[in-house]
Amino acid sequence: MKLPWWLPFGQVAEIDARALHAQLQTAAAPQIIDVRTTLEWRHSRIGNALSVPVTELKTRLPSLMLDKSRPVVAICLSGHRSIPAVRLLRASGYTACQLHQGMQAWWKAKLPVVSDKEPTN
Repeated sequence: MKLPWWLPFGQVAEIDARALHAQLQTAAAPQIIDVRTTLEWRHSRIGNALSVPVTELKTRLPSLMLDKSRPVVAICLSGHRSIPAVRLLRASGYTACQLHQGMQAWWKAKLPVVSDKEPTN
């Protein structure tokens, strides 16, 4: 039985939340791919992050038009789903790493987020 490519295992390069936040304030800011579900992304995300659920990344990667001269940071909730995303990005020629401990670390550091507010009745 062939396992899905997106199963999380092993380790990849990482960046911590505060270091990523600092890099996002520079002209050489990394590109952000959020590999959580669309619902998770809508609830709370890093500004300018692209939403590409990990199960769709392999097929959608060519159409994302990412700049190979700029690093890419993959983000998920806790640092598991982003592992295979980083491997795929690196195999595709990108310099990539994941956000250490994912959005949980971002929220814990109280760094800025964007969310889609649903109307209330």
